[in-house]
Amino acid sequence: MIRFLAIVAAVVASDQLTKLWVVKSFSLYESLEIVPGFFNLTYLTNKGAAFGFLAGQTGEWRHYLFLILGTVALVVIVVAWSRLRHAHMLYSLSLPLIGGGALGNLIDRIRLGSVVDFLDVFIGKHHWPAFNVADSAISIGVVVFLFANILEGAKQGRSSVAVDKDGAGVTKEKIKGKDTLKVLK
Repeated sequence: MIRFLAIVAAVVASDQLTKLWVVKSFSLYESLEIVPGFFNLTYLTNKGAAFGFLAGQTGEWRHYLFLILGTVALVVIVVAWSRLRHAHMLYSLSLPLIGGGALGNLIDRIRLGSVVDFLDVFIGKHHWPAFNVADSAISIGVVVFLFANILEGAKQGRSSVAVDKDGAGVTKEKIKGKDTLKVLK
């Protein structure tokens, strides 16, 4: 539990400190070119979810919906961590990264009513939606979690499902030391 809390705290601290620096150093929409044609620091706010989802919607319901979803996500992450932390070491890294990111953005929503974003990656005029340290931790955590699932599946002898010529799913399983095919209808 100490490692979990330490990772969550490190993510939240780095997220909140970088956001504080941006808010104090930049005016809203102000941008600083870091890598020409690729990366800027740009102070933006996002009242929506990932990629600005529901950002254009008005009304208090959106704010409360995101507060509830963020809180539920944190509970699910803690429960998942308590069940999976011993299954593979990578779960002990991925879940607190995701949890720390979720908590960092939830803190913004509670304090400010929106999330501070400032990392602006682009090529030419094509911009990836602006993001922050919390979003980065969530993304890295999800990739590590998926990688842990793949490794855990390989360790247990599971393989991916293929489709035969009739459209039925086929898996390769190890039964009593022998490889067998199982047809899924």
